[in-house]
Amino acid sequence: MTPRVLVVDDEPALCLGLVSYLEDDGMQLHIAGSGEEALVMVGAGLNVDVCILDIRLPGIDGNRLALTLHQLLPAARYLIHTGSTCYSVPQALRQLGITDAEVFSKPQADLSLLADAVRRLLHV
Repeated sequence: MTPRVLVVDDEPALCLGLVSYLEDDGMQLHIAGSGEEALVMVGAGLNVDVCILDIRLPGIDGNRLALTLHQLLPAARYLIHTGSTCYSVPQALRQLGITDAEVFSKPQADLSLLADAVRRLLHV
């Protein structure tokens, strides 16, 4: 099974680097520059296994996006990729199974850690 991953981040250069790495690792990638764009994509039928979410997004933030996406894609798993140095996973996201182990600082120097986390979430 090819893991299907949605990356939601408003930093195009960082996003493209992450996408290139994960595609080279055999994953199918989709990119959204905002939470609203991600919701349009999912509403149009996009189904993914893992969402990698920035927290600080224009409009809907990553926390609220994860909660909304979970209603639309209940089987999807989540990784947080944030530039915030003091991010703490809120209780509402912990109830979705997101723990500190799913939080990655950006820029992530070793992208293999994110790829490994995707595989760990999917048990592949």
